[in-house]
Amino acid sequence: MGARANMIPVINKTYCSSSQVVLVVRRRPHVTNGGGFVVTDCNQKVIFKVDGCGILGIKDELILRDGDGDGDALLLIRRKKGGMVEALSIYKKWKGYTFDYEGSQKLVFSLKEPNSCLVRNNAMKISTEPRVSNKDWDFTIKGYFPNRDCSIIDTKGDIVAQVGVKKEVQELMASKDLYHVVVKPGIDQAFVFGVIATLDYIYGESTRC
Repeated sequence: MGARANMIPVINKTYCSSSQVVLVVRRRPHVTNGGGFVVTDCNQKVIFKVDGCGILGIKDELILRDGDGDGDALLLIRRKKGGMVEALSIYKKWKGYTFDYEGSQKLVFSLKEPNSCLVRNNAMKISTEPRVSNKDWDFTIKGYFPNRDCSIIDTKGDIVAQVGVKKEVQELMASKDLYHVVVKPGIDQAFVFGVIATLDYIYGESTRC
């Protein structure tokens, strides 16, 4: 028997699989569906939906929803706005919150987006609550999301999730509306797509107005 995957639940352990999972992202057109994107498995079952500005009508805010039933909100993501303080900061900060049964919000991750050329290597850093490592970050983004060629890396340098486009899809579609995400065993898939939703917004894609 192989070793059991080390589970890292950020949103909920139900979104952690003991085996590697490949999920497909399809962007929704702004004109008919208000933008955002849908995440499906290999059987085309909807796993997650992401609503952005075109649906919510609020800038710098995103909601990750469960794909089942009514699409319950799993994660609220918003950019922390700090006025002059943020303008002078070398980072823009994004916060991800879950909801409890009473509707109150609980911080589960923070993403720092470089806001200055002074930031060394310009990598985006992600920290989770509770903390996974003793560094000031738990994960980082490597690669360039608009090219659909990037990874979420842990503090050991291991890939926990990878964004890519299959060659045959790339040849058929000039746009990047369809791509896949490989999530490693034990990694919280809802957390991964919360991060991807944030990247989508940062780079002005389907979740932006």
